[in-house]
Amino acid sequence: MLVLDAAATAAALDHLALISELAEMFAAGVTAPLRHVHSLPRAGEPDAALLLMPAWMGEASHGGVKIVNVVPGNAARGLPAVTASYLLFDETTGAHLALFDGRALTGRRTAAASALAASYLARADARTLLVVGAGHVGSEMPAAYRAVLPIDRVLVWNPTPARAERLVAHLQEQGMAAERRVDLQAAIGEADIVSCATLATAPLIRGDWLRPGQHLDLVGSFLPHMRETDDVAMARGRVFLDGPAAAIESGDIKGPMASGALREIAGTLYDLCGGRVEGRRSAEEITVFKSVGLAVEDLAAARVALAARQAG
Repeated sequence: MLVLDAAATAAALDHLALISELAEMFAAGVTAPLRHVHSLPRAGEPDAALLLMPAWMGEASHGGVKIVNVVPGNAARGLPAVTASYLLFDETTGAHLALFDGRALTGRRTAAASALAASYLARADARTLLVVGAGHVGSEMPAAYRAVLPIDRVLVWNPTPARAERLVAHLQEQGMAAERRVDLQAAIGEADIVSCATLATAPLIRGDWLRPGQHLDLVGSFLPHMRETDDVAMARGRVFLDGPAAAIESGDIKGPMASGALREIAGTLYDLCGGRVEGRRSAEEITVFKSVGLAVEDLAAARVALAARQAG
């Protein structure tokens, strides 16, 4: 069985190849069950959680499962709060084919899904990307977006300045024109695309800060109590989801739907890639993409990584 660590997993996941695989799998309608979430009670610290995310394609193809341990108490131990692995198997025989680093795979496929959505929803001439949140997922966004759009300028905002500065330096080392921003509202005014990947539980992005023609990409709110934007943004934008689960799991969708600010979901990545709904309809339209992460995206990434290693 092939086993790849974080660096090898990332190296096997070319952005454009992954975006292409995601588009094919969403167009084909590959689905997956809702993630399984199990609470792991802890004494003296917040409860941990075990997440299981399975997906399979059908006979004579692949299946897989991501196993995620979320341990908030690890912050006090100086350890990452999230540990994950992805197991890919042959669906015909059940043979285990490969084990990938789940954190690297998740970061890369999350950014690829956002870039895929933006290829339908952002303006084709979008050049300035604002990354809100300088964590692992945020760091993956610029390269993914540059694979599908003419992004030539990246702005970074993070509540902790030092983390924003580290990401800016990292992007500059990769040859990107990257700058840190202190004023979030002003930074949003400069951007063609705003990609928000945080753990915020109260809105950071205000709808009245958005201007016509922008695309808003929301990644962080994957639980009902989490919010990255307010009801105004959802009322002003034409809203798309990665899949139906986002309407159940994300506070950014559940809250505005409950208040009446969000009355209609325009479609999902399945609809966009399958040609069932229209993407951006005008240069002035505000579009919003909300993702919570789908097991089908993990499976797509694992297939791309395996193919890359077999070809190399």
